[in-house]
Amino acid sequence: MRRHAYTYDDIQLVPSFSKVISRKNISLFTKVSQHYYLCAPFVASCMDTVCESKMAIKMAEAGGVGCIHRFLSIENECKEVETVVDYIKKNILQKKWSTLSNDWKEEFAIPVMAAVGVNEDFVERAIALVNAGVNIILIDVAHGHHELVQKAIAKLKSVLPKHVDIIAGNIASAQAAKDLENWGADGLRVGVGGGSLCTTRLKTGFGVPNVTCLEDINAVTTLPVMADGGIRTSGDIAKALALGSQTVMLGSLIAGTKESPGQIIEKNNGLFKRYRGAASLETKTAHGKEQRNVEGESTVIPFKGGVKFVLQGLQDGLRSALSYSGANNLKEFKPDYLIVTNAGLTEAKPHLL
Repeated sequence: MRRHAYTYDDIQLVPSFSKVISRKNISLFTKVSQHYYLCAPFVASCMDTVCESKMAIKMAEAGGVGCIHRFLSIENECKEVETVVDYIKKNILQKKWSTLSNDWKEEFAIPVMAAVGVNEDFVERAIALVNAGVNIILIDVAHGHHELVQKAIAKLKSVLPKHVDIIAGNIASAQAAKDLENWGADGLRVGVGGGSLCTTRLKTGFGVPNVTCLEDINAVTTLPVMADGGIRTSGDIAKALALGSQTVMLGSLIAGTKESPGQIIEKNNGLFKRYRGAASLETKTAHGKEQRNVEGESTVIPFKGGVKFVLQGLQDGLRSALSYSGANNLKEFKPDYLIVTNAGLTEAKPHLL
């Protein structure tokens, strides 16, 4: 029997009795992988128009983490990492994170994350990144339930220090989650075909809507889950976390900011920056890749200013969400949800405008 599958707009969280007095006191402390924690559940996507060192530093200042993308030479990706590590070494963040969350402990290491693939130089790249200061390697491929990912996890586990965690994905099924956990992954990146510029579901017909995908995977894994794709608002973030995810990966929400890579483009109708999918023709062309298997689009989006203000808005919205469920922290955040009709979706938006 085939099931219905749901995504974020198909559900609405149900308010519960609350004793939360101040939203400011709500903790967003969470796990990003087996051994590393965040003060806010935000991960900047490893896309070449989203995260390099400037973005990673701002994410860290907000209590999250940025994943340096892999569309660079090994030397240049390591330079981006070293810039982040040099900032962290100033001890600014340890003090800041202690004020961001009462759950933060001095013995915790602040995560530094960067991406690798599964072909060619991925072992050399991973070793160089760890030597530069990375403690979380993200295996960045479109189809994470794959033999090459299995082999990559095994190889990296055999050559990297024990303190380095490996997050693998992307995946969209319970069986994939079970397999990646058995293969030795320390965290799961979940979501296939849901990105704002992704065309995988159109080109291939494959993918699982996000709510069903996250429910299925969180039901069978003990690993921290990172929800990736389809997140447009702080309400979507709340839904992803309510379904059991520990973090969310942000792409379009933080693209177009001052800290995202790329130049500001001035047009008659305002300021813009480029944003492109990792599997888009533009990305493949820009990085000298074979111009085949294109599963993404590219565009320009309005310039948003500093990412600090975007992240603050997302945190405010998320803390409000927890207060509606009576939760003081993400561990307590387990609201029920309802399936809504199109009329319910319309009602949920400012429908007078």
